[in-house]
Amino acid sequence: MNAPTSLVPQADLGASYRAHKDAIDAAVARVLASGWYILGQEGKAFEEEFGAWLSAGNGPSMQAIGCANGTDAIALVLRGLGIGPGCSVATVSHTAVATVAAIEMVGATPVLIDIDPKTFCMDMAEFLAVLESPPPGLPPIRAVIPVHIYGHACDLDAILGPCRAAGVAVIEDVAQAHGGRLHGRMLGTIGDAAAFSLYPTKNLGALGDAGITATPDAQLATRMGAIRQYGWHQRYISDVPGVNSRLDEMQAAILRVRLPLLDAGNARRRAVAAAYDAALADGPVAPPYRAPGVEHVFHQYVLRVPGREAVMERLRVQGVATAIHYPVPVHEQAAYRGRIATGPAACAETSRAATEVMSLPVFPEMTEAQVEQVCAALRTL
Repeated sequence: MNAPTSLVPQADLGASYRAHKDAIDAAVARVLASGWYILGQEGKAFEEEFGAWLSAGNGPSMQAIGCANGTDAIALVLRGLGIGPGCSVATVSHTAVATVAAIEMVGATPVLIDIDPKTFCMDMAEFLAVLESPPPGLPPIRAVIPVHIYGHACDLDAILGPCRAAGVAVIEDVAQAHGGRLHGRMLGTIGDAAAFSLYPTKNLGALGDAGITATPDAQLATRMGAIRQYGWHQRYISDVPGVNSRLDEMQAAILRVRLPLLDAGNARRRAVAAAYDAALADGPVAPPYRAPGVEHVFHQYVLRVPGREAVMERLRVQGVATAIHYPVPVHEQAAYRGRIATGPAACAETSRAATEVMSLPVFPEMTEAQVEQVCAALRTL
């Protein structure tokens, strides 16, 4: 069989810009003409619009605070909650390293929990066991950061009650799940606060680095708003120690164009996923698992495949690009190996998944021809 003449990319960062070029160009021109480029009206408007989108129809009124990137968004929430040295924070090793890096940025101690092998999200039973009996020698656990990985919701209902009873903050990492839901509730509105990356590859992405936090707690939002700019409530006067992590006006304006497109983009991702599910039906490779009550938004469409490299090569020959999210768990990377505590399972499922996961192409601008090319390749597995 001859190889296809065109490769279906695993992601296409330029496709969204090309699809909405006129609106994005107009937003950029508006900022350039304004003469105000940091923490101005575009950023304020995006925060209000993002908070309203999160809140619409299903939960508490959310306040959003923009910042420089998703890593800073996590750190900003932790700082706003007073979590730093002398505190432990539980999260997972099967995540972008940014989640763990943010914990260490604020001086807190990470504790890494294993994952559920079907959802790739935090194993909540292990987390509850660690909450009850933490690894010896660590500071008390003050927060947990469940990661809604690949667009699939974590089982937050399993931990909200015990965490509140123990005084442990639940901080949702929604970097990969903008618009996802759990039993009808928007992700990012369920815990005490949430952090979103707005990196260009995300379901809601800027054309550069950007991030945003969200919380129903008005006082926490006010603290985060001050901390992101040197601890200022008034210019040049630092009331609390702060940092420099501001969402610039250019990215805010671009995000204002893209936010109204997000729900339709997520619907397209689900349609692509449904086509892949059908192509894989009755074959040797199972489609991604969806837990009951979860509305997946398919930031990634991830298969679990023993002998992954050979399968990736077979797909490449048929014109389908793939990627691995993530090839090396955080606890096995040189910067962290041997110095970060794990739960009782020692992240065994995490290590196993890292050798088997692979991501197929999925983005809203995929053409029907591209989707069918991927499906045809999947039918040969």
